[in-house]
Amino acid sequence: MKRRHKLLAWIIGVLVALVVVLVVAVALFDWNRLKPTIDARASAAIGRTFVINGPLEVHWRREPQAHGLRAWLPWPQVEARDIAVANPAWAKQPQFAHLDAVRFSLSPLDLLLHRVRIPVLQLVNPDVDLERDARGRANWNFDLGGDGTPSAWTLDLGAIGFDTGRLVFDDAGGHTRIDARIEPLKQAIPYDQIVAQASADARTQAEHSAGRGAGKSLGRDDGQAEPGGDAARRARYQFAWTAHGSYQGATLEGSGRTGAVLALQQADQPFPVQARLRIGDTHIALVGTLTDPLHLGALDLRLWFAGSSMAKLYPILGVTLPDTPPYATRGRLTATLGRHGSRFGYHDFRGRVGGSDLAGSLDYVTGGARPKLSGKVQATQLRFADLAPLVGGGGSSTTAPPPAASDRVLPTQAFRTDRWKAMDADVQFAAGRIEHGPSLPIESLSTHLVMDDGALALDPLRFGIAGGRVEGALRLDGSVAPMRGALKLRARHLKLKQLFPDFEPMHTSLGEINGSAALDARGNAVAALLGSASGELKLLMNDGAISRNLLETAGLNVGNIVLGKLFGDRTVKINCAATDLAAQDGLFRTRLFVFDTQDAVIDVKGTVDFADEKLDLDVVPHTKGLRVLSLRSPLYVKGTLKHPDVGVHAGPLLARGAGAVALGVVATPAAALLALVAPSHDNDDDNGNTCRAVLRQMRHPARAAPPGAARR
Repeated sequence: MKRRHKLLAWIIGVLVALVVVLVVAVALFDWNRLKPTIDARASAAIGRTFVINGPLEVHWRREPQAHGLRAWLPWPQVEARDIAVANPAWAKQPQFAHLDAVRFSLSPLDLLLHRVRIPVLQLVNPDVDLERDARGRANWNFDLGGDGTPSAWTLDLGAIGFDTGRLVFDDAGGHTRIDARIEPLKQAIPYDQIVAQASADARTQAEHSAGRGAGKSLGRDDGQAEPGGDAARRARYQFAWTAHGSYQGATLEGSGRTGAVLALQQADQPFPVQARLRIGDTHIALVGTLTDPLHLGALDLRLWFAGSSMAKLYPILGVTLPDTPPYATRGRLTATLGRHGSRFGYHDFRGRVGGSDLAGSLDYVTGGARPKLSGKVQATQLRFADLAPLVGGGGSSTTAPPPAASDRVLPTQAFRTDRWKAMDADVQFAAGRIEHGPSLPIESLSTHLVMDDGALALDPLRFGIAGGRVEGALRLDGSVAPMRGALKLRARHLKLKQLFPDFEPMHTSLGEINGSAALDARGNAVAALLGSASGELKLLMNDGAISRNLLETAGLNVGNIVLGKLFGDRTVKINCAATDLAAQDGLFRTRLFVFDTQDAVIDVKGTVDFADEKLDLDVVPHTKGLRVLSLRSPLYVKGTLKHPDVGVHAGPLLARGAGAVALGVVATPAAALLALVAPSHDNDDDNGNTCRAVLRQMRHPARAAPPGAARR
């Protein structure tokens, strides 16, 4: 028995001695001897030169954050200093990255399971050069080689710790160069304090970019849920960063703060971020958290935008937005990132665009054939002037008009159809009140905007205006060149006294306007679309009044001159105005254009060529008595919309044209216009609608008048 005990004691002693020798050997081992092997293996793995120029040290300590058996074993604490990673030969700079040191600890038990578990990787003074050339080659894409066989080893990286550092991003194809530096703060700043400061700074910038009303429209952020929730409130900002350079050719300046440790896997440890950026005249501010980035987790931010036009956000966000007046918005940005597609949500946003107040929620989804924007937007008040650039009506469009635009009246600014294919859209828009200048309120607007592969549709498109309504649809196909458009509108019960509230003679008018339009066209601007339009336009106005002052207010230069020739400066009561125009390739021809006034029936015949903006009209008055001597001669209207030439015709034309209405040559278009005679809201039996009687008389003339009847 004693011999057995001695043998067992010798075995245990030898094993203990071997462990002690192994521990001493490992503790005293010069790890720098492994540097050539590590450098060679790493260089072969990434296809670049990797070298540890400084010392490589390993110290054994217990990991304070470990649990169970791992907490009892010492962990190797690795520190490698002066590390350099080379760039590929085509890059401008020789080095991709340089670090003063890298520190991390390894779990020894996990190594037995072919698992490299690193709780925290600490980067000391990193200096990184990110570069992409004009051919699209990027130096952050490493040639990892291998035969495609999955490795038996896995990497489990818990977090990355930051330190003072520098990052340069140079993208030749995107005309972008950014130089960013990061420095530690003198003391950590609580998350709530940064959120409050960012909100105040954003409101100040909003008022600077979009006027005093912007700060009020955006409102205060008090009472809103904090991005990141309660976990974010425990976070601290410990580093500050600054950046300067250019983005897409525009000057870039930025600054902000971040946390110290980025948790890559733990969703309950949000990483705080804050930034203020200026790209050209666009200002962007954000504050919030980034969670679980290793598995492409989520963003949760408060986000503010302000600038001179939303169209300038396209190169920044990749989202096609229209030209707008100066704007400012704030909302909550959430994002779920994925390898095959991501979803971004800008929810509960409020904004000021020109003089308009907007609110709503939008989602932007990638991963399909094209990114897609969807959601709802509401406007409590919308100025029509803020919408003008959408329809090519001037404003902030940067598309230069053609050289002859100064001699034209119709808008020539081009629609940016090249951007329509960049994304799809499905957005519902509603405005409770629309203002058109100081005197013409458009009461409401609602539409459903759909953009699919470059084709834009507003269907349905509804306006509430002057006590009546306009309904229809607008389609613009930007996928073809030139763009093709189709417009269908139906107007009913537009009250004249509400349509021109500043025109006093109209206050006693009981009349209405009804009409319809169906036009197909092609072209990339309003002028081009009207210049190629085909279809028809019908309009009825009954029991109204008209004067030169009214036409000046409406900007109708041609009508102002014609009215002055016929009636002078006085206000003329209109019993009925009936218009039926047929269009073919931009040439609008009158099938029926008649004004029935208290003094005369005025017949207008001819064409308006919107392609050249030329006029060729004859205005033939048929006096109802001998009181108005100025109505004895017909007029001609020639020239252009901007410079009309209005004169008096010689007698022969009057002899040919007089009595046309009485002869009933307008019977067919008059019958077509009867469909527009709708019962009045205030008079359901329609006895007060003068146009019905006028159109019936045109359809069934009592007798043919002799040619000279109107020349008395």
